[in-house]
Amino acid sequence: MPLPAFAHPHIFVESRLEVIAGTDGNVQELRNVWRFDEVFSSSVLLDFDKNADLKLDEHELAELGETMRTSLAEFHYFTTLTLNGETIGVRKPDVIHTTFKDNQLLVFFAVKPDKPMPLKGKLTFGIYDPTMYTAVDFPSDQDLVADGPAFAKCKHQVVRPDPDQVIAQNSSTLTDAFFNDPTGTDMTKLFATRLELSC
Repeated sequence: MPLPAFAHPHIFVESRLEVIAGTDGNVQELRNVWRFDEVFSSSVLLDFDKNADLKLDEHELAELGETMRTSLAEFHYFTTLTLNGETIGVRKPDVIHTTFKDNQLLVFFAVKPDKPMPLKGKLTFGIYDPTMYTAVDFPSDQDLVADGPAFAKCKHQVVRPDPDQVIAQNSSTLTDAFFNDPTGTDMTKLFATRLELSC
């Protein structure tokens, strides 16, 4: 699924993120559920409905999932993880499951940190598109979840940055970044909702 770079969103996603702690005291995996808007979902249906029956069968859904698994790798599956300020990458998911419900594309997958991520210090977890082509929203704070007994020792906070404050605090760097290379910066990260843990 190609994701052209524009300066404002063309795809809208409601997301749920569950961060799972392992029994070894590390982050085990991040489970994602994405619900795409009806307009984008309709375009996906047209693109992947090979037999033109206006629905996606099991094989068409599998092809869609594999296309997403391949194309989103370049964007780290829109996943951002940090441990005490250091960015942690994610491994390619084994599979991306897709389905349609109420005319909307639903996507389910799990990613794992590409190196051990112990529950020590400050950890952040978020989902955002660095190209600004896709707007990812968490409808409620309960859609960002830390799950597992090891998180009991951690303080949890959902951070929803105020856009006006972000712009005021970063006006010169945001302007330079936008006009020089709006797709090659991390400026979207400043606006992204995230789960912060202090352990």
